[in-house]
Amino acid sequence: MEPILASFTVSVTELKRNYSAIIKQAEDNPIAVLNHNRPEVYLLSAAHYERLMSYMEDLEDTKLVRERGNGPFVEVDLDEL
Repeated sequence: MEPILASFTVSVTELKRNYSAIIKQAEDNPIAVLNHNRPEVYLLSAAHYERLMSYMEDLEDTKLVRERGNGPFVEVDLDEL
C-alpha cells in the first residue's frame, strides 16, 4: 500500500463532481486525489506551492553554504575593486 502524504483525500470522481467545494473545504492544505484508492496526484494551492518552492530554494542555498564553507577563498582588497 502506498503512503498518502496529505490529511485531505478525495477520489477522482468526487473531485470532478465537486471541484470548487472541495478546494474551498481543503483551504490551504494539500489534497491527495485517489484513483482506485491509490494516490494519483496531489493538488496544492498556489500559496502552498510557492511556500514549498521557497523552502526548497532555501535548502539548496544552505547546501551550497556548507559545501563552500571551508574554502578555497580569494583575498580581495576593497580599494582595488
